[in-house]
Amino acid sequence: MMGLHPTSVDGNYAGNLKTTESYLGKRAYCGLVLSFTDSKLAGMPYHFVGLKNYTRVFTDKFFWRALWNTIRIWGVNIVLQLGLAFLLTVVFSDIKYKFKGLPVFRALYYLPNLIAATSVAFLFKTLLDWRYGTFNQILNSVYQFFGVNKAPVDWLGNSGTAGSVIAVISAWMWFGNSFIMLMAGVQGINKDYFEAAAIDGAGRWTTFGKITLPLLKPIMLYVAITSLIGGLQMFDLPFLMSEKTAASYNSIETVVMYLYKFGFSTGTTQTGYASAIAYALFLIILIVSVLQLKLVNKED
Repeated sequence: MMGLHPTSVDGNYAGNLKTTESYLGKRAYCGLVLSFTDSKLAGMPYHFVGLKNYTRVFTDKFFWRALWNTIRIWGVNIVLQLGLAFLLTVVFSDIKYKFKGLPVFRALYYLPNLIAATSVAFLFKTLLDWRYGTFNQILNSVYQFFGVNKAPVDWLGNSGTAGSVIAVISAWMWFGNSFIMLMAGVQGINKDYFEAAAIDGAGRWTTFGKITLPLLKPIMLYVAITSLIGGLQMFDLPFLMSEKTAASYNSIETVVMYLYKFGFSTGTTQTGYASAIAYALFLIILIVSVLQLKLVNKED
């Protein structure tokens, strides 16, 4: 059997890469052009309207509400995500304890990150169902044990709890990734520092606060900023776990969900405005990225 020559494989790969880049570049350009039009549907006639769509975006209270929802959900998520990752890092980086099965624990903690968001959303939507969900059944059993009579909690339908629930689930999915990055940073620290601290009688928390934490600042900053960039694009969990008719929908509608409403939802399609929202979000992410680079360079 004749095999492919390496150069032909490289050539095909390079050709496919160029084709992909060309396609993405064209789509980005088309989206940019559409953002300056009053386009309603793809293929329909449209007119150029200048900066009208961008003016509408930055004066649209619903866009700012969606952006605030996004940041609020991300804020709760990053506190829990980094908090749990820090706690595990403190435990596993203590030289007094030798965890031979550390790779196994890493794999277990990272496992939720490998599960598709669709599966996670379906699982927790079932568990949190206000009528038949497992969580409410457990709570009801506890209440009955103490003789308390309380109505079941509508975790995803209540605007006071829906955002926090999605943030907690998101933190559960991503804390393993943060933990692995922090542990990688810890393993890059000279062990002499930890041994010297142990000889001096420094405790676990003292060692972490005086040695580990200061040396992990660049990685912490990287995790926080990349998490924010990803958080600004949050879509899958809130979209899959929400109902448009629920009272909580307005409290968990993110920027990308708002974009989806005008870009793809039947009856509200305004592709020109959706494109403007997409580029406004791109501008916000770009500003965050620039700030990230400045902060990282400052730390260095």
